[in-house]
Amino acid sequence: MMKNLLLLLIVLSLASCDTLRMKGNAKRTTGQEYQLSPEQQRKYDYFFLEAMRLKEKKEYTAAFDLLKHCLEIHPNASSALYEIAQYYMYLKQVPQGQAALEKAVENAPDNFWYSQGLAALYQQQNQEDKAVELLEAMAVRFPEKLDPLFNLLDIYGRDGKYEQMIATLDRIEGKMGKSEQLSMEKFRIYLQMKDDKKAFQEIESLVQEYPMDMRYQVILGDVYLQNGKKEEAYNIYQKVLETEPDNPMALYSLASYYEQTGQKDLYQQQLDTLLLNKKVLPDIKLNVMRQVIVENEQAGKDSVQVIGLFRKVMQQDVDDPQIPMLFAQYLLSKNMEEDAVPVLEQVVDLDPMNKAARLMLVSAAAKKEDYKQIIKVCEPGIEATPEALEFYYYLAIAYNQAEQPDSVLNVCRKALEHITDESNKEVVSDFHAMMGDMYYQKKQTEEAYAAYDSALVYNPSNITALNNYAYYLSLERRDLDKAEEMSYKTVKAEPNNATFLDTYAWILFEKGKYEEARIYIDNAIKSEEEKSSEVLEHCGDIYFMTGDAESALKYWQQSLELGNDSEILKKKIEQKKYIAE
Repeated sequence: MMKNLLLLLIVLSLASCDTLRMKGNAKRTTGQEYQLSPEQQRKYDYFFLEAMRLKEKKEYTAAFDLLKHCLEIHPNASSALYEIAQYYMYLKQVPQGQAALEKAVENAPDNFWYSQGLAALYQQQNQEDKAVELLEAMAVRFPEKLDPLFNLLDIYGRDGKYEQMIATLDRIEGKMGKSEQLSMEKFRIYLQMKDDKKAFQEIESLVQEYPMDMRYQVILGDVYLQNGKKEEAYNIYQKVLETEPDNPMALYSLASYYEQTGQKDLYQQQLDTLLLNKKVLPDIKLNVMRQVIVENEQAGKDSVQVIGLFRKVMQQDVDDPQIPMLFAQYLLSKNMEEDAVPVLEQVVDLDPMNKAARLMLVSAAAKKEDYKQIIKVCEPGIEATPEALEFYYYLAIAYNQAEQPDSVLNVCRKALEHITDESNKEVVSDFHAMMGDMYYQKKQTEEAYAAYDSALVYNPSNITALNNYAYYLSLERRDLDKAEEMSYKTVKAEPNNATFLDTYAWILFEKGKYEEARIYIDNAIKSEEEKSSEVLEHCGDIYFMTGDAESALKYWQQSLELGNDSEILKKKIEQKKYIAE
């Protein structure tokens, strides 16, 4: 109910925009039974305008009181009645609102918007008889307006009053002229009335009205085909194709005829004729292929036929990316990613700015961990669509995998040139974090820490940045309180992440909290599926400082066996004690 009231208020608000503009007209139509003196009229105008000003300021209570005062001055003032009706409706006092609106219409019958608002209210209150009576009167009073007729059509349709629907459509047709939409609607209604003769006559009359428009003749053929008149449909399609051999609608409809009559070979041949015809526009071919896909899926057939048809079309000199894009999407929907990749490559060759196709290629390469392919796809991507941060992001990751830190930094800098207020702050944070990692690799620690600080400004919960920042601080044995605070956030966020646990344990170790560090390094060892030589060495160091030299030696030895060739580690094993780096 509230939704309906809000809809009504929208209609009423539209009308209120015209209230002041129509003031002169309102005075003429409201003064027939209730004459105002010049002084009363002046007062009414003042208070009404003040009510409208308060309404604009959203001071509704004060505006409502002034409107009531206006009606004390002039009880039949349609403008005030119309405005106060809105308030009654908002307060869910529907009877009062309806009464005010009815009175406004009674005193200003030439105001279309007042009548339109009242008709909408009647419909919302299921007072259809009143709505119909008012709308019929409006159709006569406002002959240039089509809204009353369309509203009547809707009411008659809900009530199943087919004859009234036909009569109303005839009236609309008289104002708008004959059209496909109106004729098809009348055709549908005649079928519901079981009057097939008039149904087909309606479409035939459309063809007679526009004899040179082959589209209507094809529509007539389709109507015949859908209703079992297959021979008549076939004759029409042939007639159209004799006049226009490349008419795409007729070509496709004839294919549908062959399919419905079980002539599969001719059906396939007809589709080929349509789809391999260079005179047929790509948009039409695209719609045909979509329809073929839908029909194939509904029939539960396999994808071989559809794929074969796509490949035939693709063998042409295709210079429009729409068909290849649809083909790639279809292949991906069938989990044929390998087959989709070359098709997607064709799409981006034809349309370098096709972001969706390029992202699909990136996704396929990422699944194969093929960073070279990601670079190949993303490098032209940032040139074609420089505002698309996704391509910078994947390109930076790929350069990192390729061990090209300078390239990572350059790409991140370019990406940051294109950020806006609408950019995803988490993505922006990741760019800064990657720059921090690269700077640290290049032993530019101050630049690295500045980049991490920027990353955490954009996303204080960037756990990768928090972890790396904290770990590098611990390696330098600086700002350990800050490092511990950052590292704890990562452990709290992912309590089973071995890397984060190791970082936190190591910071505690550097702060001399050996027993506490041992708890976290044990959890890191348990959480790590594939043991890391670095984590094992840290484990040995921590165990040694807690007094368990035997276990420490065991963990150091395991670290060595996993490939840790650190000279300090070898000395720890030889001397059986912890040696600080």
